[in-house]
Amino acid sequence: MTTIRHHPTDDMLVALAAGTLPAGPAAVLGSHVETCPACAERLMELEALGGALLEELPDAGLAPEALARTLALIDAPQAMPAATAPARRTRGHRPSRPELPAGAHWPRALDGCSATPWRWIGPGMRWSRLHLPQDPAANVFLLRIGAGKFLPPHTHSELELTQVLWGSFHDGRALFGPGDFDAADGDIHHQPVVQAGSECICLASVDGRVVFDSFLARTLGSLVGM
Repeated sequence: MTTIRHHPTDDMLVALAAGTLPAGPAAVLGSHVETCPACAERLMELEALGGALLEELPDAGLAPEALARTLALIDAPQAMPAATAPARRTRGHRPSRPELPAGAHWPRALDGCSATPWRWIGPGMRWSRLHLPQDPAANVFLLRIGAGKFLPPHTHSELELTQVLWGSFHDGRALFGPGDFDAADGDIHHQPVVQAGSECICLASVDGRVVFDSFLARTLGSLVGM
């Protein structure tokens, strides 16, 4: 049984429960929660607590003119919608996705998302850009790095969330294996190194930029939106 050692904070889980997280971070946290029984249980507790707090709030009174405005909107003439092309049939359609190793599974949190084919970014390193329908501008991608390979040393201009889907890496702080979650910001300077025996695949959401130490790595990172 996989032992998950690294988890999101309660603040992150509260934001997920409240629906206030942007689409990218929500996809990464959702991917973690569905594989982590402890975080799934904690999320349910926080959702229940939030519901209880809402029930205790006093009823909000309506403005005196609220009913009149609503009735006026109902009685107002409605503009005819412009003609649109018929919607494409989607039954049975599966979003395009790159192949994963045997035994690896796509997170349910990514249902409805499509992804580019694996693209080369260096020896033993590939990446895939994800497209989230609810936020096409979200900077979310997969990294696939071979055993013994490593990312260049870097820090972050804002926040990077990472969920390990397959394999493991050590970044000088700790070992991260399947199911583990990591949040790194400008206070973290690290170099993830994939452990021997298996490649590593991670799902990542990046706000801002990954700030690599070297000019060459920064150039390559900018090409892929890291």
